[in-house]
Amino acid sequence: MASGCQHNKGDRKQFLKSQVLPDRCRHFINGKYLDSCNGEAFKKTLPAYNESWFDVALGGTAEIDLAVQAAEKAASGPWSRTTPGDRAKMLHRIGDLIEANVETLALAESVDTGKPYSETRNGDIPRSAQNFHFFADLAAHQNFETWIGDDGSQHTTIREPLGVTGLITPWNLPLYLATWKLAPALAQGNTIILKPAELTPLSATLLCELLNEAGIPEGVVNVVHGFGANSAGEALVRHPGVKAISFTGETSTGSAIMRDGADTLKKLSFELGGKGASVIFEDADLDLAIPTACRAAFRNQGQICLAGSRLIVHEKIAQTVVDGILNHIKKIKIGDPLDDATTMGALIANDHRDKVAGFVDHARSGRLGEILCGGKIPDALPTALASGAFYEPTVIAGVAQNSRLIQDEIFGPVLTVQTFKTIDEAIALTSGVLYGLSCSVYTRDGALAQQFARSVRMGMVWINCWFIRDLHTAFGGMKRSGIGREGGRYSLDFFSEHKTITTALVAKL
Repeated sequence: MASGCQHNKGDRKQFLKSQVLPDRCRHFINGKYLDSCNGEAFKKTLPAYNESWFDVALGGTAEIDLAVQAAEKAASGPWSRTTPGDRAKMLHRIGDLIEANVETLALAESVDTGKPYSETRNGDIPRSAQNFHFFADLAAHQNFETWIGDDGSQHTTIREPLGVTGLITPWNLPLYLATWKLAPALAQGNTIILKPAELTPLSATLLCELLNEAGIPEGVVNVVHGFGANSAGEALVRHPGVKAISFTGETSTGSAIMRDGADTLKKLSFELGGKGASVIFEDADLDLAIPTACRAAFRNQGQICLAGSRLIVHEKIAQTVVDGILNHIKKIKIGDPLDDATTMGALIANDHRDKVAGFVDHARSGRLGEILCGGKIPDALPTALASGAFYEPTVIAGVAQNSRLIQDEIFGPVLTVQTFKTIDEAIALTSGVLYGLSCSVYTRDGALAQQFARSVRMGMVWINCWFIRDLHTAFGGMKRSGIGREGGRYSLDFFSEHKTITTALVAKL
């Protein structure tokens, strides 16, 4: 794998092709890169430049069948006889290789997603390596639990592999969320079929090189590219040889996976949409709350399920907070994701950018709120970026709770503003959406913060912060934000079968 990143020098396309861009992203099945059985492929468009610089093999039922066969064979081979300690060593080797190739992987992730290289280099890729190191250590020390009954009997619950597991990952954090699932699934001794998002195939393809270098047995990890419905994704979910599906993505897709997996009674874990809020009380430390709320709204172009896309602020400080947000937005630099000075890159695709713009146009045409800034494609983009999927950070005030801007997941750089008077009103506004993934609350009153956190219908609540994660903790949401939890032992529980072995009391005193 190429190393180093002189990404501001020379011809952009030539440099990227010399570093990270293949002629085609191929499937990875049984330890080898393969084209589709029928030779079909689709174009991958780079979102910042709106150009297709490489193709992606288009998988379907035939490729999923091959991957399942490889995974089933690996599940009954040497991999099935590895100990938790053996697997921990393997995971650490993979984590080390990601760290050794951080610049190349970060460059690939940046050009594939359109997000700033500074974010992939300093955030996404190091955290991908951390996932492997964390689950290597956790799984090695959480193999079983033993209890002694009142009659002296011994009860031991052990974890065993599920078998072939399917992982379907999104395009907003491609490698990070792939490794978030891969690491615990491998740590528990499963074999894997990964279906990356069709919009971001590159880092999963490059990861396969590192898996081979780490010495993971053939067939233990397989990658099949393609789309969802009537393509690789649906074939993976419907395949009777696949025992479980872990999916991160849109709520509507989660519903389809649940239907398609019903006949084979697959184990399911869903992390779906979000409609997070930054809730700022009158006594909040605004020097902390304002920049953090701005970051929560616009990091990764607002394309994070945990984004604080709603600003809910006490009416007495609303103008001060909004003015502060607008001032921070002025510091955001939209531009080429490979430019070190860029702090906001492109959205994932022009179609998605147009969908985001449609929400703002709906507010504008229906006079559903006041657009305080943004609300359009940037005017002065360089020629190379002129047709890219860029959109200005946008703030819309005075939006009603029943508006689709409040209720629907926009998944772009759009922040709505609402005000409240009482804690009960703040709780009602925060919880009064179909999603229930996360929110942040800002206040100096510890009792108030706890009351709010315990009252809102959200799976995760941050107090005076945002996006601080500990990998031990449960990750997931309520309502339409998902089913189940991952993270720490919750991931180990999902990616394993539990077996209880009881030894009766042999003799009584």
